[in-house]
Amino acid sequence: MDLKYVQTTCPYCGTGCSFNLVVKDGKVVGTAPYHRSPVNEGKVCPKGTYAHEFVNAPDRLTKPLIKNDGKFVEATWDEALKLIAEKFKSYKPDECMCLASARVSNEDNYAMMKFARGVLKTKHIDHCARLCHASTVAGLANIFGSGAMTNSIGDIADSKCVFIIGSNTFECHPLIGRRVMQAKAKGAKFIYADPRLTATGKQADLFLQFRSGTDVCLMNGMMQEIIKNGWENKEFIEKRCNGFDELKKEVMKDEYSLENVSSVTGVPADKIKTAAEWFAKSGASAILYSMGITQHTTGVDNVKSCGNLQMLTGNLGRAGTGVNALRGQNNVQGACDMGCLPVVYTAYQKVIDEAAQKKFADGWKFPDGIAKGENGYEVTTLMNVLTDKPGEIKCLYIMGENPMISDPDLTHVEHALKTLDFLVVQDIFLNETAEFADVVLPAACYAEKDGTQTSTERRVQMWRKAQDPPGEAKGDWEIIASIAEKMGYGAQFPWKTSEEVFNEMASFTPSYAGMTYERLNRPEALHWPCPTKEHPGTPILHGEKFGMPDGKGLMTGIPFKWPQEVPDEEYPYVLTTGRSIWQWHTGTMTRRSVDLEREEPTGWIEINTGDAKKLGIADKEMVKAKTRRGEITITARVTDDIKPGVMFIPFHYVECAANVLTINALDPIAKIPESKACAVRVEKIQEA
Repeated sequence: MDLKYVQTTCPYCGTGCSFNLVVKDGKVVGTAPYHRSPVNEGKVCPKGTYAHEFVNAPDRLTKPLIKNDGKFVEATWDEALKLIAEKFKSYKPDECMCLASARVSNEDNYAMMKFARGVLKTKHIDHCARLCHASTVAGLANIFGSGAMTNSIGDIADSKCVFIIGSNTFECHPLIGRRVMQAKAKGAKFIYADPRLTATGKQADLFLQFRSGTDVCLMNGMMQEIIKNGWENKEFIEKRCNGFDELKKEVMKDEYSLENVSSVTGVPADKIKTAAEWFAKSGASAILYSMGITQHTTGVDNVKSCGNLQMLTGNLGRAGTGVNALRGQNNVQGACDMGCLPVVYTAYQKVIDEAAQKKFADGWKFPDGIAKGENGYEVTTLMNVLTDKPGEIKCLYIMGENPMISDPDLTHVEHALKTLDFLVVQDIFLNETAEFADVVLPAACYAEKDGTQTSTERRVQMWRKAQDPPGEAKGDWEIIASIAEKMGYGAQFPWKTSEEVFNEMASFTPSYAGMTYERLNRPEALHWPCPTKEHPGTPILHGEKFGMPDGKGLMTGIPFKWPQEVPDEEYPYVLTTGRSIWQWHTGTMTRRSVDLEREEPTGWIEINTGDAKKLGIADKEMVKAKTRRGEITITARVTDDIKPGVMFIPFHYVECAANVLTINALDPIAKIPESKACAVRVEKIQEA
C-alpha cells in the first residue's frame, strides 16, 4: 500500500484554508490537518473536512461529449477540438463570449482571458464575480483605488470592535468567524446587522435586525450619530480623505435621524446609537461584509457606505481595522485579478487604456492582433442580450460555471441559453448548464493539478496535484491551449507546466510581479501587491496612502434608495437568499459529498413565526413560494430567528431553486443582480 499526504488549498470559500489530501495507492481518499497554515492553523469547516468526497464521484466527466440529435455521445479529444475550432472560426469576434471561473486556478483563468482576447479576439469575457462581488471591485476601486479586502484575516483578531453586516460569517466563512471570536475573547465588541438571527448573530453583543435592502439608511444613520457627537476622526479625515463636506451634507439630513432610520430599517433607535458609539470609539474597528451588501441594485452604494464609515472613523491601514469584503468562492479574487472581467486585463489594467492594450498586444505577439480596446458584456447583461437581441451573441464558451443555478430569474436564463448557436461547457460534472451544451469537455479538479488561487485576503496559495484526473480529463489551461493550437495559435500557448503559465502571467501583472512558485511554496505564501522579487507582500493595504492619484480616499454622500421591487398587496413579503454551512453554491461538488448532503439534503423557506401564523402555515409544511418570475414548492421552516416580513431561501438546490424567484434587476454600475431583495408571497398547497 502506498500512502502519502499532499498539502493543498481548499476549493470552497475564499478564506484560503490549507489541509492535506490523503492519497492511497494513487487515489484521494480523505483529508487530514495541515497545522502550519497561518490562515486556519490546522482547523477546517465541514466542507473542508469532506473536500475529498466529490473528487472520485462515479459521475465525473471522463471523455469529451458531442451532442448529436439532442443526445450526448462520447467523442475523442481530436474530434471535439476539431469541431470546436471550426465553429469558433466561423463567428465574428463580437459574436463570441467566454465565461471564466471563480472555482479554477489563476493559471486557468489567465489562459481563458488570453484565449478570449487573443484567439477569439472578443471583448466579451466575464465570470461569476458579477454575481457576488462586482460591487466590491467597482465600489472600493472608486473610493480607495483598489477593489479588494484591505486587511488580513489574522489581524481581525486584533480588532476592538467587529461590525458584520450582510454576511453570515460563521456559516459561510467559519475560519474567519474564529478570528472574530478571538477578538471577542480579548474584549472586542461584536455588532451584527442582518434580517436573520443566524449562527453568527447568536454570538454578537449587539444584534441589529434590519430590513433587507436598507443598508445605506442604517450606515448613514450611524454616521450622523457619530458626527453629531464629534466622534469622527478629524485628523484622519483632514490628512487622508477628500469629500468630507459632501458626505456630511448627505448624512446630516433629517431623514437619517435615529427615529427615521429606525422606522425604515426596523432597528430600535437606541441600538443604532449604541452601535455608532461602540464603532467610533473603539480605536480599532473592522467591517466584515459579503453578498448581503453587494447583491443589490444599490450594491456599489452599499460598499461605498462601508468605506465612508471607515474613513469617517479613521479605521483603515492598521491591524484590526479595514473594509473586509469576504469573497464567496475559493478563487473569485484571483479570477478578477487575472482580468476575467469585460473591462480589464490582469491587475485591473483597463482595456480602454491604449498603453495597456499595447502592452498585451506586443507581449502576447498574436500575428493578427488582439481584441479591440473596448469594454464588453457582463454575464448578467449577456442573458438580456441573448433574449432581447437574438443573434448578436451566437457562441458561448463556459469554464467551471453553472448559470442555470447561480444566475437570477432562471426561466429567463434558460430562454437565453436556448438562443445560442453553439455552447461549449468545460467542467468536472455534467451540471445543469452543461445539459444545454453542444460540446462538453472533461476537466481536472483542484486535487488533480498544480496551480495557484488567491484568497479573500489577497493571499496567493498553491494547489498541488494529488492524483491523476479520471479517464481522459485534462487541466483547464491545457484544454484551452489545445483549442488555441487547433485554431493556429499554438505559438502563443507554448506552456508545458502551470508554473510556466504563472510566470507569463506575473510578467504582465504588476501586483503579482514579485511572485514565483518558489516564493509561494511555503505556508505563509504571499499577499499582493508584491511588485518585486525582494518584496515581502502586503497583508494590509492603505497604510500610508490610498491607491488614488493623490493618495487620498474619496468620501461620498450616498442617498438611500429602496430595492427595485418592494412588497405590495399581491406579493407582501421580502425574499432574501443565502447559503447553508453544509452546501456550496450550485451544489455541483457538495451534493456529491455523502456526509454534507446528509446534513442538509434539500432547501427550505424560513418564515417568521408571526407571519406563518397569519398564513396558517405550520413548520415543515410544503408550501408554494411565488414571485413575478415563477414559483417553487418548498418546505416551510417556521422560526423566530427571521425578521417579520422577510423570508429566506438557500440557493443551492435545483429541486427548489431560489433563483427561479429572484429578480434580474441590476446595479447600474457593477451590473450585479439584486438577489437579496425581491417581493414574494407564500401559499398553502390546498391539495396537500
